[in-house]
Amino acid sequence: MINKQSNPKTQDKALLEAVAWNEQGLVPVIAQEVDSGDVLMMAWMNRDALMETLRLGEAVYWTRSRQKLWHKGEESGHTQKVKEIRLDCDGDTILLIVEQKDGIACHTGEHSCFFQKWDSSKLDWQKISKD
Repeated sequence: MINKQSNPKTQDKALLEAVAWNEQGLVPVIAQEVDSGDVLMMAWMNRDALMETLRLGEAVYWTRSRQKLWHKGEESGHTQKVKEIRLDCDGDTILLIVEQKDGIACHTGEHSCFFQKWDSSKLDWQKISKD
């Protein structure tokens, strides 16, 4: 669970400095569901999105198409409560362990954005059925 320190300025600096931001000041973020372990989605964060995620305890991303902060679920209600924030070994990818509200992460209404798999026998993408 996200735990705020008594000295947020020190915490903020250490957190932000550990991340290897790209040339646009962004870092890729993977959201993974805490209970199932399912990979739900990939998005981007900038420094403000990461700090807002810490402040709210819910995922906030940077939308490159709209060039603004995007609080996941702000329109759909399908918010992501952040349980853990992890950083990969190179510091260039963040993993959010989240509790996905209503079990829907994708804007299509699917549980995960990764609901298609390549079927080499049909040479086409197939929807993964949840049996």
